[in-house]
Amino acid sequence: MSNPYDTAGERMSILPPTLRFKGELSADEDLLIQGQIEGTIKHTQRVTVGKEGKVKASISAQTIKIEGTVEGDLHAERSVYVEDSGNLRGNIHAPSVCLVEGSKFNGAVDMDVKKSAQVRGKTGT
Repeated sequence: MSNPYDTAGERMSILPPTLRFKGELSADEDLLIQGQIEGTIKHTQRVTVGKEGKVKASISAQTIKIEGTVEGDLHAERSVYVEDSGNLRGNIHAPSVCLVEGSKFNGAVDMDVKKSAQVRGKTGT
């Protein structure tokens, strides 16, 4: 079985440190963010916020890995992993969550994904 937190993938988009983006970002391949993103990120695969990445957005994906700074809620279908270099300010909604010792986290964790999906469906978020 492959490691779901491994950032190497067959198809990956990389947003470099010099990139600044505002708006809704979505794609079907893995995404590595090293730049600055503000808005909403909706992906069907894996999203990694690299050590240089600074994100002010809600993120929805299969798997989310935080190595940099994120301010916003995370919704993962499989897992969320916050590295020791990660700084997350927001709520986590995922069936599997790992906060590595040394990581910074301010928010709540909801691992009852079925309940969260039902609530999101009723409120339209």
